[in-house]
Order: sequence, then structure tokens, then C-alpha cells
Amino acid sequence: MTRFLKSDSNPAGHKLEDILMELRSDVLIRCTKIAGDHRPEALKVLSNNMKVLEHLTAAIELAQDSTNILDRAFGPSEAMEGGEPRIGVA
Repeated sequence: MTRFLKSDSNPAGHKLEDILMELRSDVLIRCTKIAGDHRPEALKVLSNNMKVLEHLTAAIELAQDSTNILDRAFGPSEAMEGGEPRIGVA
């Protein structure tokens, strides 16, 4: 059973890209809160967060690409209505 993602056992879950976008938003908020702090520790944390944001953006793009592939090949997901998974096993 998945805890956060949509699945046959969790039809009310979220799409991966939606979770990643929310996470990216939270990281951006943290970045703005420390942007004016010029201590070495804060600068390093900000630098690390910027790298995390790059990785999150890449992950969002990959997740969106997978959703687009599934939508083109099999139509929209019907998981919310109790439909079968578009790929894989239930």
C-alpha cells in the first residue's frame, strides 16, 4: 500500500509530480527566509537547498513526462473511480 501516491489501494492519493511541486514550494519558502543571512552556515545551507531545488525540478519533469506518456497511451487514469491501473498489476 502506498501512503502518499495514488494506487489501487490508495485511490485518494496524489500524483508524484504534485507532491514534488509542493515539496519544492516548501524548500523555496525556506530559501527566502535565509537568503539575507550571510553567515557561512546559512550560505552553505542555501547553496545546498538550491541544488535540491534543481533535483526536485528534474524529478518533477520526469514525473510529468511519465504521466503524459500514460495519458497518451492509455487515456486518463481512472484510479479515483476504482479503475484498473494503466500499467503493472493491481
